[in-house]
Amino acid sequence: MEVIKIATAGSVDDGKSTLIGRILYDTKSLTTDKLEAIEKTSKQRGYDYLDFSLATDGLVAEREQGITIDVAHIYFSTAKKSYIIADTPGHVEYTRNMVTGASTSQASIILIDARKGVIEQTNRHFFINNLLRIKDVVVAINKMDLVDYSEDIYNKIKADFTELMSKRDYQDQKITFIPVSALKGDNVVNKSQKMPWYKGQSLLEHFEQLDKADIYNVGTPRFPVQYVIRPKTEEFHDFRGYAGKIYGGELSVGDDILVLPSKTRSKIKDIYFYDQKYQTASRRSSVTITLENDINVSRGDMIVKDGDLPTIDKEFTANVCWMDSKQLVPGAKYVVQHGINKVLGRVERINHKIHPDYSGIEKNVTELGVNDIASVTFKLNKPIFYDQFKNHRTNGSFILIDTQSNNTVGAGFIQ
Repeated sequence: MEVIKIATAGSVDDGKSTLIGRILYDTKSLTTDKLEAIEKTSKQRGYDYLDFSLATDGLVAEREQGITIDVAHIYFSTAKKSYIIADTPGHVEYTRNMVTGASTSQASIILIDARKGVIEQTNRHFFINNLLRIKDVVVAINKMDLVDYSEDIYNKIKADFTELMSKRDYQDQKITFIPVSALKGDNVVNKSQKMPWYKGQSLLEHFEQLDKADIYNVGTPRFPVQYVIRPKTEEFHDFRGYAGKIYGGELSVGDDILVLPSKTRSKIKDIYFYDQKYQTASRRSSVTITLENDINVSRGDMIVKDGDLPTIDKEFTANVCWMDSKQLVPGAKYVVQHGINKVLGRVERINHKIHPDYSGIEKNVTELGVNDIASVTFKLNKPIFYDQFKNHRTNGSFILIDTQSNNTVGAGFIQ
């Protein structure tokens, strides 16, 4: 079954957790004990409705304050698809959490409170969706029940957001506007009868009809080798297979390939998934590949189609979201984990800081603090094989690891 990961974004009290809880409730994805706990707590608080945010806010501080602090991943399925929703915090100080939650998502929901309209934080949320090249974005104008389901207010917010869209640099992005009430359930899973002026789909209907082409950048296949399989049994005495996951495109039996970094040429002989053979392996398939000739391939090598090489270099520039309280400064060294490879890298320079509210860039920056986003140039101790993030989200991204604490301190997207 196809799996779609959806990131959520919204300011404090815009209703992200309530929206997700409503989806779980209306799709009958809540367990009996969870539903009973929501009913009990809602009654104790004197609510005349079910507080669906309790379905997702797992930390005690979240439930007490009614806010989201950490990223929560919520799983549910319909007859058509399986979904993972990343419930990310909306506060400015949790920008790094939103980047973490959205970096692996294929679609996104940006919530806007119908009473407040487009605010400064909306700019940040859209900027991050643009930065992370999320192809399908739903702008859910929430709390329509508190503005009497006004079409005029909906149209005003839609116009303001459309003006914001003119600032983006990623045009291959579909934006869909849906008026909803997460609390009442209008246009979340089921179409609302209270907004006859809205002719579009409900939120869930929209995601149910999404095609892979709508949300994935299909193109150049990249196959990082995770493991070399040598059974050394009597039956498979000469078997040599290379296990991994295909990103970005398809590989087929008979394809001419190159193994990086050696650039050794070969052809794909067989493609296995467990004990089954396949002629073609689609993107995101975890498979084992065998080659026509016996060449040296190791964990960390990458198999690509001949004539379709990534960039192989020891230097690159990337947009970095800094996540650590210890500042990033030029000359600092970090472990750059790119896919399964780890190499030592040095910060050559901070080119400029990027203001995620579309207010421009800041030059002559000497350090980055937590939640800062900036263009940074790195030099590595050995080459890696990478693509630009805009062309290949997996092979164009990396994380930075502190050499002393071993903590993940930054996420990067290669330009």
